[in-house]
Amino acid sequence: MLLIVGLGNPGPQYARNRHNVGFMAADAIARRHSFSGFSKKFRGEIAEGTLAGDKVLLLKPMTFMNLSGDSVGEAMRFYKLSPADIIVMHDELDLAPGKLKLKTGGGNGGHNGLKSIDAHCGKDYKRLRIGIGHPGHKDRVNPHVLGDFAKSDQEWLQPLLDAIADHADLIASGDDAGFLNKFAMVTGTATPKPAKPAKADAAGTKPAPTAKSHIRQAHNSAQPKILPTSGPMADMLKKLFGNKD
Repeated sequence: MLLIVGLGNPGPQYARNRHNVGFMAADAIARRHSFSGFSKKFRGEIAEGTLAGDKVLLLKPMTFMNLSGDSVGEAMRFYKLSPADIIVMHDELDLAPGKLKLKTGGGNGGHNGLKSIDAHCGKDYKRLRIGIGHPGHKDRVNPHVLGDFAKSDQEWLQPLLDAIADHADLIASGDDAGFLNKFAMVTGTATPKPAKPAKADAAGTKPAPTAKSHIRQAHNSAQPKILPTSGPMADMLKKLFGNKD
């Protein structure tokens, strides 16, 4: 069985916080794949379903972020799982908003939820890091992560959550590269097309045609005009202008 954990803080006052994007991702997966409703267990809320043909347990710890490992560790021991059976979805300050990183193991980057899980479960679990961006100074980190997503963030946040949910089966089957590729295709920005040449300026005047150089003009005007010396045309010219040597 696979245990997918979304990290966040319980309570409606935290529901839209950047720190709760792991909860949001878990909810999106549950909706998309018709998981059972969430119920209380393991000091958290759990929902059961299947991904890629395998049984999956979604877990949202209700212990507050700093004690997430209490809930995850309890579920891990109950089902006799190893760290390799666990995927943790969480917010990541060091990734730009809307970016993802998927890897097994690694450091916690100062994330208190990961610190707690490391202490209870070891470090060799998979992490889906969801970028929320850095506010620019460490003094603004807490207000940033515990602040709600801005209205403008919905332009990238909802497509991101939809993409995670739509392709969660690839994560479950271990196809990390396939998942990240699908995610990039869905959320990536298309290369801008080159601008078309302007047909007219604001006054409606079209650009003037390219003029010939003065050298070419002089060369063309200097070419001698060759007159016919025989035939009907020559005879007519002789009558008009007379014979000239």
